Amino acid sequence: MSVTIHPAERLKKLPPYLFAEIDRLKREARAQGKDIIDLGVGDPDLPTPAFIIEELYRAAKDPANHRYGLDAGMPVFREEIASWFEQRSGVTLDPQKEILPLIGSKEGIAHLPLAVVNPGDVVLVADPCYPPYKSGTWFAGGEVSLMPLEEENGFLPDFEEIDASALKEAKLMFLNYPNNPTAAVAPIDFYERTVEFARRHDLIVASDAAYSEMTYDGYKAPSFLEAGGAREVGIEFHSLSKTFNMTGWRVGFALGNAEIIGLLAKIKSNIDSGIFQAIQYAGIKALRDGRESLRNHIAIYQERRDILVEGLQKLGWKVTRPKATFYVFAGVPSGYTSAELVAKLLKDAGIVTAPGNGFGPNGEGYIRFALTVSKERLSEAVQRIKQLK
Repeated sequence: MSVTIHPAERLKKLPPYLFAEIDRLKREARAQGKDIIDLGVGDPDLPTPAFIIEELYRAAKDPANHRYGLDAGMPVFREEIASWFEQRSGVTLDPQKEILPLIGSKEGIAHLPLAVVNPGDVVLVADPCYPPYKSGTWFAGGEVSLMPLEEENGFLPDFEEIDASALKEAKLMFLNYPNNPTAAVAPIDFYERTVEFARRHDLIVASDAAYSEMTYDGYKAPSFLEAGGAREVGIEFHSLSKTFNMTGWRVGFALGNAEIIGLLAKIKSNIDSGIFQAIQYAGIKALRDGRESLRNHIAIYQERRDILVEGLQKLGWKVTRPKATFYVFAGVPSGYTSAELVAKLLKDAGIVTAPGNGFGPNGEGYIRFALTVSKERLSEAVQRIKQLK
């Protein structure tokens, strides 16, 4: 006789994970013999640069790297992160206290609430958003309060519109620029207002900058930590996943306030045993020598962006050319909900996209395209959409 399995209450709060549902629909369509153009999940189709793979291979052959990785990451990796960030943003960080390598930034984002949120505390989450901001909060017993992102405000939250009762109990705020799914960017003066707001309301700020290096047309995304006083109120998450096409490698890092970094490190020391050291050496190589490959990849994504945006605009779609990320957040033509349009594109055109409301209620009225297929396939996607009735 089998035991009765009761899911934990925290799991009951979770909606179906968006990308898992997209993957299910995609598999069903392929099983029916359809030629699928997958613009749904943001997983780079470009390979990890060869020089990074070669460094992994070199380091993996060394038996010294076969043991547990250090929980806080190798000192040489933290030092390289500090050097990269200072060159990038002009901000000097203490590698020992203000930098923490992560098994992908998603892991750190999901674990942060366990370090700073008590049951019943409120976490402010911009909406639509990357789902782990919410799930990490719920796993920690916290309550999510949404900050709507509206196109007329540049998809930036309006701090003055935050519910007063939620703000009174708020302990943490998640922000994400360049943004997933909207592809919006944040100017430095927004971060300066954020620091002032956080100080006034005694809030920790968590800035997710996973797409900070994926910028176009000469635009450079500022770091939250460039704002005066930012290190007094928060931390920033970075990832090698999108920057160097290393999504499967699972390597990222958190930067900023030493006390918050220390609390997150304490959570991690009780959950994981660090990053495989050979991957850390590959991460060092990526940060040190990856600028040229990044420029080449950005040029590829920019060409893809222009093909899709210009194609959709010619068909009458409401689309803004993004300055960053490899996403295009398109307004849904009249007569459809987000989910209805996604279903139609998959059924009638064999195109996988992501419904805006899958990222939160304020994403309704939009769908997200990921630029993770060749320019030829993007051109074909535009032609398939043109033929829809």
